[in-house]
Amino acid sequence: MTKLFSTVAAAALLMMVPACAEAQNKTPVKADTYKQLDLFADVFERVRSEYVEEVSDEQLIEAAIDGMLTSLDPHSSFLNKKNFEDMRVQTRGEFGGLGIEVTSESGVVKVISPMDDTPAFRAGVQPGDYITHLNDEPIVGLSLNEAVEKMRGPVGSDIKLTIRRGQSPDPIQLTLTRAVIKVQSVRYRVEAENIGYIRVSSFNEQTQPGLEKAIKAIKEKVGDKLAGYVLDLRNNPGGLLDQAISVSDTFLDKGEVVSTRGRDPNKSERYNAKPGDMTGGLPVVVLINGGSASASEIVAGALQDHKRAIIMGTQSFGKGSVQTIIPLQGQAGAMRLTTARYYTPSGRSIQQLGISPDIEVQPARVEEIAQGMRRREADLPHSLRNTDPDAAKRQQQPAPQPGAQPPAAPATPPGTGAPGTPTSEAAPPTGGDGQATAQAPGADQPVDYQLARAVDLLRGVSLFATSKHVN
Repeated sequence: MTKLFSTVAAAALLMMVPACAEAQNKTPVKADTYKQLDLFADVFERVRSEYVEEVSDEQLIEAAIDGMLTSLDPHSSFLNKKNFEDMRVQTRGEFGGLGIEVTSESGVVKVISPMDDTPAFRAGVQPGDYITHLNDEPIVGLSLNEAVEKMRGPVGSDIKLTIRRGQSPDPIQLTLTRAVIKVQSVRYRVEAENIGYIRVSSFNEQTQPGLEKAIKAIKEKVGDKLAGYVLDLRNNPGGLLDQAISVSDTFLDKGEVVSTRGRDPNKSERYNAKPGDMTGGLPVVVLINGGSASASEIVAGALQDHKRAIIMGTQSFGKGSVQTIIPLQGQAGAMRLTTARYYTPSGRSIQQLGISPDIEVQPARVEEIAQGMRRREADLPHSLRNTDPDAAKRQQQPAPQPGAQPPAAPATPPGTGAPGTPTSEAAPPTGGDGQATAQAPGADQPVDYQLARAVDLLRGVSLFATSKHVN
């Protein structure tokens, strides 16, 4: 019986591989591959029948596929049904939920803030509330992700919250109806009266609309006195490639944004900016650090190569590869496969290297200590090599010094057209409308030296431009 299953499993795999190879027009499978597939079937059956605990076929197959993909590089993986859906929620930037920003404190879910015009906001949920029960079931001891998963659900469905508030001896019972919640990946405020600060925490489908809203709101608030923008990409892990291209396009009037090159040279792609700089050519400083990865590095690299922005902070993460999500036929899941490397407009591959800032500014000492153990792309197992012949030369170059003279921000002709849309420094505390709220530094809020330097630089550029115009 065991041998029969092994033979059948091997036969099924053998039929699948040639069919896939022929469908994808790839090189025919070698004879040795068939032997390896037979070996896989033997191991599969031995584990299935003799492992100390019973394991389902689904678990074994999924683990085998995931092992195959994760052995390639740190960013390829198998997504089962739940993980695939979670990923789609993250990239869409919207889900059915209550509209509460939460954290975990001593094993209890604590409300940071309700989002404006959401079920939680309308029901009177307040910052500092502790959620103890969902639908009368205690959630003490659940992980934060598990609690959040329970609060999400189909739009229009009801959920009952039990809340403890302040010194009140009695719990508060609230019944909320879930609605569509949009994740705010862009937050903004005005610094020093005439500097627009825009924080982009991730690149999802809400990023470009959020960026346009932020720029418009800052212009309306500051008017003609607006001196420039700080684009904060620190600790932004990346996201959708098309959003990175669109965000770059917002600040560029023309030129290449990024190119991708895969295994097949005929499938290389280049993405170019469309006419129209939404910021009207005002100076821009981009903040990056070791947590700025992937899509963040695309934006920083594009603006740096075009000399459209001054890049400030510390070396970025160095993830220069593109992952494609491939739904699996007949399966509820998908695979995330690394299919290309990306290159900045000047042809740089930043894989394992990252983006070097034009002006290096270290964070406050307490933040530096906290980030001391942070790993970069080059430290990850099976990380893709940097195949750029000039990469070693760039890696040996000394890092820019804090006092280095920054490149001048060019005056880009103002554009009127909105950009097109193709396919932990933590974010500042936010108000309900998505506008970041300023906090005065104190014992619990260390000075953000990198942001302070960026603001000082933009004010200096503005003063210099004004005095030049007067003379």
